[in-house]
Formats: sequence, structure tokens, C-alpha cells
Amino acid sequence: MRRKRKKKHPVRKLFMNLVALLLCTLFAVCAFFGVQGYQMYQRAVEEQPINERVEEIRSMEGFTPYSELPQFYIDATISVEDRRFEEHCGIDLIAIGRAAWTDIRAMSFVEGGSTITQQFVKNLLFTQDKKIERKAAEIFAALELESKYSKEEIFELYANTVYFGSGYYGIYQAAIGYFGKVPSELTDYECVMLAGIPNAPSAYSPDTNKELTLQRVNHVLDSMVRNRIIAQEEADRIALENN
Repeated sequence: MRRKRKKKHPVRKLFMNLVALLLCTLFAVCAFFGVQGYQMYQRAVEEQPINERVEEIRSMEGFTPYSELPQFYIDATISVEDRRFEEHCGIDLIAIGRAAWTDIRAMSFVEGGSTITQQFVKNLLFTQDKKIERKAAEIFAALELESKYSKEEIFELYANTVYFGSGYYGIYQAAIGYFGKVPSELTDYECVMLAGIPNAPSAYSPDTNKELTLQRVNHVLDSMVRNRIIAQEEADRIALENN
């Protein structure tokens, strides 16, 4: 005797169809913005290849090579901006997923999830507009950069071009402008301060709001303790340098 096939529950069938539709829509949206982003990336590198732009940066007055950057500044920046910098290929899928979830809950672009590599290529090639296609273009550019340059070279380029507020671009201008010294002479506290500013230069610049600057310094130190770069005792010592 043949068994009768169980009929799918209508609610379950509807749910499965909705999931399938959602996945198809998500794929189509990703494909659309991926193509748009790739075209934006292509236009940017056709206008001037990345290697030519890099050479222009290296020839700038005050360019500071990686060997002259304080190790504490390097550690602080990686800790607060991109703690998996040494491990990823230019994009951090974990950070992107976390940022996407935060943005969905907030219904706006609250968190970017950009790596140090992405931040550099954004400043090098694109505008600051928070558009999905620009984020996609960043990914293509970051992958190219990582395939051609070492991590040390990428960090060096980032440090020499990132905006530190108060009109200072690059760590040389920031060190001279804020502290009257070259980058290699920066104290640990000064390194931590500079590592924290690029996240929001207009807010964290010591020329704008010293209280916010101090809060950001403490945030950077907390991240270094959390990521086991320094002990809490060392963080406390550095925090007291400003007193």
C-alpha cells in the first residue's frame, strides 16, 4: 500500500519562499553594487594608477618612513583601528559583518568596518561620501594594494596621509603641529593621542575639545589592554603623563 506524501504546511511553504526571495534579492543587490563599485575603482586607477599615487606620497616633504615611526604609535593605531591588520588581505569580514549588523539596527551608516588598508585607499582614490558603491570600490582597491605592497608599506602610507585634524595631514605635520617635534621623538602618551584622532578629527583634535581628546586617549589605552598589547599598569602610567 502506497504511503500518502505529506503536504507541506502552507505557512512553512510561505516562509521558505520568502527566505528564497530574500536571498535572491540580497544576491542581486550585492551584484549590482559590486559592479558599480568595480567600475568606480576602474575609473579611479585609470585616471592615475595606484603605484604612481604612492610614489607621489613618498616624495612629499616630511614623509616619514616606517622605520622612523614610533612602535608605540604603530601598536596603538592597529589596536584601535584594525586589530587584525596583520592577518587580513585588506578587508576584514568579521568587522564588516559587525558593522553591517550595527548599521541595520540603526537604519543608517553608523559603523564602517573599514581596515587601515581601506581607509588609505579611500583617502587616496575616492571621496568621503558614505555610499555602498564606494565601499565596494574600496574593497577592490584594498585587494590590489595588499597584492603589491607589504603591511609595513601600507601602514607607512596610511600614517603619512591620514587626517589628524586642525589642518594636519600625515603624522609629520601632526607631530610638528601639536607637539613641536618629529614623529620619532613622540612620547607614548602623544602616540596614543595621535592614534585616536583620525576616527573623528574634528571631535578628537586637542585644539577642539581637550575633554573629548582625553576620553579618546583612554579608549585607545583600553583597547591596547583588551588586545593584550600592554598591561593595565602601563596604561595607567601613560594616562598620567598628561597630568
